[in-house]
Amino acid sequence: MDDKATPSSGSRPARMRISSAAMLIRGGEAWSTEIADISATGVLLGRPADWRGKIGDLYALDMIVGEELNIHVEATLARITERHLGFAYARIPPEKEVPLWNLLGGYADRLEPFDD
Repeated sequence: MDDKATPSSGSRPARMRISSAAMLIRGGEAWSTEIADISATGVLLGRPADWRGKIGDLYALDMIVGEELNIHVEATLARITERHLGFAYARIPPEKEVPLWNLLGGYADRLEPFDD
């Protein structure tokens, strides 16, 4: 694969599969869930059984990775499936950018084929 490919050419930012806890918050509602994968542009979460929402809704996401890394971002709901919710980052606080890029490592700069 050509690492210089653009997302419009059938590629997307590489996703790193991890299994970590996350809290999904919108208004006065909160849901506990798991991270399925994460990339430089968004995150895929397990869909909580009692969750409700729609594409375009803005959420606060608290992602807990390991015992010491807590990444808090704002993200827009971009995709809904029976088992997952896909989010695009809307705002990453400046103090969380470096921890997120460190977590992603080489995934932050790579593209992968889009095989939806």
